[in-house]
Formats: sequence, C-alpha cells, structure tokens
Amino acid sequence: MAAGLVISAPASGVGKTTLTLALARAWHNRGLNVQCFKSGPDYIDPAFHAAATGRPSVNVDSWAMDRSTIAHLVSRGSDADIVLAEGSMGLFDGVAARGVSGTGATADIAEMLGWPVVLVIDPSGQAQTAAAIAAGLRDYRAGVRLAGVVLNRVASPRHEDLVRRALDDAGIAVFGALPRHAEISLPKRHLGLVQAEEQAEIGKLIDEAARFVSEHVDLDAVMQSAASWSPQPAANGLNVTPPGQRIALARDAAFSFVYPHMLEAWRASGAEISTFSPLADEAPDAGADVGWLPGGYPELHAGKIAANARFRSGLRAFAETRPVHGECGGYMVLGTALTDADGIRHEMTGLLGLETSFAKRRMHLGYRLASLAMPMPGHKAGARLRGHEFHYSTIIAQPDAPLAVVHDATGSVIAETGSRRGHATGTFFHLIAEDR
Repeated sequence: MAAGLVISAPASGVGKTTLTLALARAWHNRGLNVQCFKSGPDYIDPAFHAAATGRPSVNVDSWAMDRSTIAHLVSRGSDADIVLAEGSMGLFDGVAARGVSGTGATADIAEMLGWPVVLVIDPSGQAQTAAAIAAGLRDYRAGVRLAGVVLNRVASPRHEDLVRRALDDAGIAVFGALPRHAEISLPKRHLGLVQAEEQAEIGKLIDEAARFVSEHVDLDAVMQSAASWSPQPAANGLNVTPPGQRIALARDAAFSFVYPHMLEAWRASGAEISTFSPLADEAPDAGADVGWLPGGYPELHAGKIAANARFRSGLRAFAETRPVHGECGGYMVLGTALTDADGIRHEMTGLLGLETSFAKRRMHLGYRLASLAMPMPGHKAGARLRGHEFHYSTIIAQPDAPLAVVHDATGSVIAETGSRRGHATGTFFHLIAEDR
C-alpha cells in the first residue's frame, strides 16, 4: 500500500517544485519507489519529476478531468512506496467557475484523494505572520488536511526560531527549515519556463537539492505524515481519442509541450507514434495517417524553421492528403508567418492563414472549453474539448474558418477560435481531455 502526500504553498514561486524534486530524489536514493504527479495544467514539471524518480509523471486536473480519469491516472502509483502530488500556484487557487470535478485547485486533488498537504512557506519579510498564513490555510476547507510545513529561505537561526515558535503555538508541525541556497534554484527563461531536457546538469541539480533538503528536513517525519492509500477502481479509462492510428509527432526543442497522459492514452488505444524533428529539417513519416505539431518554443527557432525547406515542403505534401493539427506553437508554425521578439518576420509553412507576432508580448493564459464547429483529428464537429492556453503571441491575422467556439473558464467567448483550411487545423489551447 502506498502513502500519499500533496506538496503545496500559499502562492507560486515559493519552492514547491524544488522541494518535490528533492524529496523524491532523496527517497529514491534510499531505495524507495517514488511516484509523482502534477496538479493542474503545467506540462513542464512532470519531466522534472521523471528525472528525479525514474518514473513517468502525469498531470491530474480537477477542472478538465472527471474523478474516474483522475483515479485512473493516479492508479499508476499503486506499486510505489510514496506518492507525491505537486500543486500549482497556491493551495486553494483555481478558477471562479467549477469544471468537471472542481476548479483546478490543488486542494481539490488533496480532498479527492485524501492525501494530507505539506506546505512550503517562505517567511521572507515576516516572522510570526507565517504561522497565521499556515493556520488560515489549514482551517479554510474542512476536507483538506494539513500535515505540516517546510520553511524555505529563512534568513537566520533567530528568524527560524521566531517562526517555529509561532507555528508550534498554532499546533502546526514544522518538518524543517531551509536557509537560502541559490545553487538549487531552478532557472527560468523565456515564458518563465525551462524544460527538464534543456538542463544538461539536471541530475546534479536534483542531487544537490536532495542533499540540501536531507540536511535540513526530517524526511522520516514527512514520510510518517503521509496517508496510507490504495487506488480505487476506475469505471473508465482516459477520455481521450487518438487523432489517428499512425501519428507523426513533431518532437524537438521547438515542439515539446504535450501532456504525457495524452501520449499514453493514444498508445493505450492502439495508436502508433513516430517522431520527427522540424529543427533537424525532417518531414513527417510518409507512412503516418495524421500529423501532430505540439506547442513549444517555435518563436525562438523561427529563423531555422523558416530555412528548413525539407520540413516545410514535406509537411505541405503530407497535408495534401492527410490531416495535420497544431497546438499553440504548432498552430503558429502551420500559419503563414511568425514575427519574433526582435520584429523579424519569418515565413512558416502556410497551411493556414494565421499570422502571429511576439514583437508586442501579451499573455494569454487560462483554461479553455471548445465546442468544435468543424472536425479536427480524432474529434467530430460538435465535440467539446477541455484544454489550457499559455502563450505571449498576438494574432495579426486569423482569416480561415473558425475551428471552434472557445470559452474561458468564466464562460466568456475568446478570440482564439483556432482555424481550419483543407486538411490543416490548429488551436491555441493544449488539449487535456474530452467532455463526455
């Protein structure tokens, strides 16, 4: 029987990912089987989790997924000794309107699975107030249980003592306190995101985090606070239909944002996936029956993509007879042109009329519910799809027929409708699940 914990915090940027990776690697180094999950739509952290544990990690999302899907996904932890679910943003942060099984908040997953929460608290610029924040989070929702806290970035022994005393008075366990340690901070870059495969020293970084946390956190106490857990049988598997039987998937540094559970669901349905690299000037497999370009960082590689004639001509030839779909960055590459942050316009594949620009950055972020006006690979017209959008591009032109009517989590219609022209389709959102 596994033991389950949720790692959360009052806000983003407090150190959830670093603590999750450190705990996972420290227990892995002790010979334990550690399974990680990511609560919410973040598609970067699961790759870091896998690097720390040697086991694939997937997202669980209460806004986009029903309970059966979440139960199916977490059942992979049944053979683990400890299961860690890393939260997103603050513990109770979600959207205003409830989705399939919740608002997307980490607290939904904690309550649904019955796993207690370890809070990462950064008491910088405060002392006893940190205890008030922890107590408020503990008492905010009856179904969510607080196991204790780990203090991060404490300024001095005196500072730590003040915070510990206040937490003790509030009846909240302190598992450890981490002084500032720049060497284990995960780097940030374009979009604030760095992927695990981009970090040549990721193993050393995680090892150092595990060593540092092991020195300052009572790992045994954290383990003992976890809830015994055995997965409940799921009535259904994943609500995901593969886009085709043989899928040619773009996969490299420019096309890497795809949810792990989506690929697993495609394979579980019997689909075969072959990968190709547009950055290496490769065309999709001629034997595939559908092409799929996920999101990523095409804007950082726009010049190379524009210059790779074999990729562009090969994709155009493929799309003459077979469907091709792009998500976010992949959608932009299917378009006519992309202007980078320096204002340089690069010609893309021209399968769609979409033209985008990063010269004037504007964030587009949030859950999306799309009702398809036209079919796309794997989905008929009228299908309702749930996904998440995150990019800084601006639409210069989107002249093709709208693919869908797209709403945000509040129900408001948004302009990013996606497009269809011939066999090519694209969306700005990344697909998470079908609405059934």
